Amino acid sequence: MKEDIFDVLIYLFENYLDSDSYPDSDVIASELLEAGFQQPDVNKAFDWLESLAEMETIASGVASSFRIFSAQEVAVFDLECRDFLMFLEHAGILSPANREIAIDRAMALKDENITLERLKWIVLMVLLSQPGDSAAFSRMEDIVYDLIPTSLH
Repeated sequence: MKEDIFDVLIYLFENYLDSDSYPDSDVIASELLEAGFQQPDVNKAFDWLESLAEMETIASGVASSFRIFSAQEVAVFDLECRDFLMFLEHAGILSPANREIAIDRAMALKDENITLERLKWIVLMVLLSQPGDSAAFSRMEDIVYDLIPTSLH
């Protein structure tokens, strides 16, 4: 199985990002390399997380918004992913500002295949990085771990 930057991000989330304390980044990088991840993927994952951490919380003045995806975004997000982002916004899990951060972080993974499952993880990481809405994070965590359905039949 080919490991990629996304596998590194999930590993980091499950082992470090959701905890209150974690070791030095050099220790984490060594652990990732020992686990079999490649140095370029580890570096890209750290860069991705650093960029996410640098994004300021954007206070949105509107409760909802209308979003038109660019041609580049349509090439990355299939219809299922675009619908899922809109579902999250309408369900109150994603604010318009957090939706934009999630889109930005997915677009930053240029060489990765953004599937619905990967998009769920990206949104979860974005919500974890944005303070103040633990309820949205908890709801998204339930969706990622398939504890609640994301559509009604």
